[in-house]
Amino acid sequence: MNEDEQQIRTLIEQWAAAVNRADLDGVLVDHADDMVMYDVPPPYEGVHGIDGYRETWPPFFEWQSQGATFEIESLDITAGDDVAYAHALLRCGTAKEFAEDPDLRLRLTLGLRKEHGRWTVAHEHHSFPRD
Repeated sequence: MNEDEQQIRTLIEQWAAAVNRADLDGVLVDHADDMVMYDVPPPYEGVHGIDGYRETWPPFFEWQSQGATFEIESLDITAGDDVAYAHALLRCGTAKEFAEDPDLRLRLTLGLRKEHGRWTVAHEHHSFPRD
């Protein structure tokens, strides 16, 4: 793993830790102002901009506070000089959801760009497979 890939891995692991703490400021750090996110819940056209992204998290934190899990299970990163992408599988669900579907995993894809020597998330995509 090269230095850029390690920096990105650390960024993503810190983001996931912030999600687990329901730390909104920690979730937002390292995200570009003009980022785009496609999430599991609507809007289906995605969320554009850091302000819209910020608004998506309080409902998730509320759901998570009822006992949901959010854990990175696998993470792969490919980094170039100024752009990178990462994909991961996460255990994201409640005990009841995992009892009904033990293999349930959230898919995460991130697009990053390096700005002024620092990696930032420019694109974030969350999805669950559908049977």
